[in-house]
Amino acid sequence: MAWHDARIEKGPVPIWFQISNILRSSISAGEFKEGDKLPSEGDLNSVFGVSRTTARAALNKLENEGLIFRQSGRGSIVVTAKVDQPLNVLSGFADDMRRRGIEPGYKTLLFGFSEPDEEVVRALELHGDRRAFRTCRLLLADGRPIGVTTSWIPAAVMGEVAPPDLNYLNSNSLYLWLAEQCGVLLSGGREYIEAACADVETAELLEMSVGDPTLVARRLVRDQRSLPAEYAVNHYRADRYRYWIDLEMG
Repeated sequence: MAWHDARIEKGPVPIWFQISNILRSSISAGEFKEGDKLPSEGDLNSVFGVSRTTARAALNKLENEGLIFRQSGRGSIVVTAKVDQPLNVLSGFADDMRRRGIEPGYKTLLFGFSEPDEEVVRALELHGDRRAFRTCRLLLADGRPIGVTTSWIPAAVMGEVAPPDLNYLNSNSLYLWLAEQCGVLLSGGREYIEAACADVETAELLEMSVGDPTLVARRLVRDQRSLPAEYAVNHYRADRYRYWIDLEMG
C-alpha cells in the first residue's frame, strides 16, 4: 500500500507517531529508496489533514532515527540505515553484518609481514621479534564501503603457520583464521573510539568528501592466555556506523 493510501486511526497513539510509522514502513518496503525525497510537510498536511507542526514532528522522528537527513532547499532525503554495534561485545566484522541481515565483504588493499610503528609495538607488547602480519582491507556492507581496517597480528602468535592468502582475506574473517589455523581463541579486548575527519586517502576509499566525519576505533584483543593477539585501527563512515551501550544507574 502506498504511503498516501494509509489511514490515520483515532485513539491514544499520537498522529505524528502514526505518520512516522507509515513513512518508515514505506522506506522499508522500498517505496522510498536511498537518495529519494520524502513527502514534504505540506504534502503530509494535504494527505492526512494535519498541521505542519504534526508533520514536522513525524519527520523529526525519522531524522532522529538516522533514516533521513533534512536540508534546506532539498527537503527530507532517505539515507542508508546505520549499522549499530554494541560496545560491550567483541566480534568480527563479518559476524556483525550477518546478524543484521547485511552481506559482508572485503577488499584487500595490502598484506604481508612488516615491522610496525611504536604505537603498534607498545599495544602488542612486542619484545625481540617485532615483526607483525599487517593487513589493510576495505570493509563492505551489501557491496558498499562502510569502513577500512588496518590490522597487525604478532608473528609469534602465528608461529610456523603460513599467513592467510589474498583469496582468504577477500572473503573471510581474521578472527576465524586465528581460531582455525592458529588455535587462538579471543577472550576479550579494549577499544578506544574517537571522532575524526576523513583525510584524502580515507575519503577516496570510503567514497566520502575530504573532511567528512568518521569514527576511528583502535582495538586490542587478547587470546585465551590474556596475551595480545591483534591490534587494529578501524575507520568507519559516521553516517553508516554507530556504537551503543546500555547504561545503568550507578
